[in-house]
Amino acid sequence: MSYLDREIADQPAVLERLFSRESRQIDRAVQEIRAFRPQAVFLVARGSSDNAGLYGKYLFGARNRLVVALATPSLFTLYRRPPDLSGCLVLAISQSGRSDDLVGVVAEGRRQGAYCLVLTNEPRSPLAREASRVIDMRAGRERSVAATKTYTAELMALAMLSVGLDGRARDREALARMPEAVAGTLEAGARIEELAGRYRYAERLAVIGRGYNYATAFEVSLKLKELAYLTAEPSSSADFRHGPIAVVQEGFPVLLIAPRGRTLDDMRDLARALDQRRAEILAISDVSALLRTARTALAIPPGTPEWLSPLLAVLPGQLLARHLAAARGCPLDRPRGLAKVTRTR
Repeated sequence: MSYLDREIADQPAVLERLFSRESRQIDRAVQEIRAFRPQAVFLVARGSSDNAGLYGKYLFGARNRLVVALATPSLFTLYRRPPDLSGCLVLAISQSGRSDDLVGVVAEGRRQGAYCLVLTNEPRSPLAREASRVIDMRAGRERSVAATKTYTAELMALAMLSVGLDGRARDREALARMPEAVAGTLEAGARIEELAGRYRYAERLAVIGRGYNYATAFEVSLKLKELAYLTAEPSSSADFRHGPIAVVQEGFPVLLIAPRGRTLDDMRDLARALDQRRAEILAISDVSALLRTARTALAIPPGTPEWLSPLLAVLPGQLLARHLAAARGCPLDRPRGLAKVTRTR
C-alpha cells in the first residue's frame, strides 16, 4: 500500500484527534482574538494550504461576518511594501511551517502588532515560532508529496475556529460528527477506481465549484495535476460562464462540485448548459437528481451542512486523482519534479 493510500484512509482518525485534542487550544485562541477585536482577517498560505485559505475566506465571511483577505507574500519579500496589518488577525496555514515567505509575512505582522495565529502540522517550525498562538493539526507525519490528511485537517481546524468565534452549540455538534461522515464518504468511494479508468487518456478537464466549495474546485484540480499530470483548470460556476465555457464541446469533461446548499441552483443551471453542449459531466454531490444527469456520479452522504461540505466533497476528488494516476502509470507518492516541503520566498 502506498503512503498516499494510507494517508487518505487516515483522515477520519486525524479529524477525531484534532477535534478531541486541540479544542482547548482553539478556545484559548478564540478568547484572545475576541480581546484583540480584529478589523480583518489576513490569511497566509501556499499550495493546498492556500486552497484551505479560500475555504476560510468564505467561512469567516459568511459565518462570522469578518472582512477576509488572502495575502500576497511577494509584497513582503520581493517588493518590500507590506500592507498595514496593525489591526488584523494574521492567520497562517502551513503543513510544514518552513516556507520562508510565509514566515516573513507572519514576522512582519508581529512587528506591526497584529495577532498572529498559525495552523500547522509542525508546531516547532520556524513559522510557529513567529506566532502569538499555534494550533497543531495533529495529522502525524505525511510522507506522500500530495497533501490529503493535512488538507482536511486544515479545513477542520478552520471550522473549529469559526464555530468558537460564533459560539453556536449545535454547530460544535455538527463538527463532532465529521470524522464519522468522512469515514462513510471514503467507504462509499470504493467504486471510484473502476470509474477513473474512463479518463485515462483525457488531456484536459474543468473543475467547477462555488461558495464554500470554490476551495474544493482548486484543491481537486491541484490533486489531478500533481498526481495524474492532467491539465485540470478550476473555476467558479459564475466565472466559468464569463469566457472559459467557450472551450466546452462534445465530450469535454467537466467536474461539477455541487453539494446541497445556496449554490446548488446555480450549479444545476450550469449542468443544463453543459448538457446542451454535450459535455462529459462528472459530479460530486449529495443530490440524487443532479447525480443522475452526470456521466460519472461521485456521491457524498446527504445531511451535512453546506459550510462543512468541503470536508466531504474533496474526498471523491482525492480518490479520483489517486486512481487516475495509477491508471496512467504515475507514481503515487513522488510525483515528478515535486518535493514534500516547497520553500518559496
